[in-house]
Amino acid sequence: MIQKGKVIGIAYTLKSATGEILDQGTAAEPLMYLHGYGNLIPGLENALEGQAVGFKSKVEIAPEEAYGPVHESLRQVVDRSAFPAGAELAPGMGFHAHGNDGSPMVIKITKVDGANIHIDGNHPLAGETLFFDVEVLSERDATQDEVSHGHAHGPGGHHHH
Repeated sequence: MIQKGKVIGIAYTLKSATGEILDQGTAAEPLMYLHGYGNLIPGLENALEGQAVGFKSKVEIAPEEAYGPVHESLRQVVDRSAFPAGAELAPGMGFHAHGNDGSPMVIKITKVDGANIHIDGNHPLAGETLFFDVEVLSERDATQDEVSHGHAHGPGGHHHH
């Protein structure tokens, strides 16, 4: 049964409200995650809680249980001087930054208007209702290393620490 501390393998298709496929994990290459440690969006993790291998479902997840609402405060105009000198900047470019609380975030350039650079720190799927077709393929107890690291490790372990 899916519960905190289990490593779960799922096949899934993630679609937008318009039916566009945004992401997939297949039976041949399933998404492996450590349940109960925030490795999935809350709505999907909640839908899988208590289920077993073989469970299949279509799950609709509101923005509040996915990537959150769009926060206008994360859309800003900054001066060109905030970027490295000589860097070519264009809409769609992303870069890593730190939020006010120090947490890592990805900032996307949405518009370049002379020295005014328009940026957006919202997740690309913020404000979106998401639609998952999901199937639980596997379940096992997590190793002590996985629990202490807070995520599932692949075959043969994981050596990034």
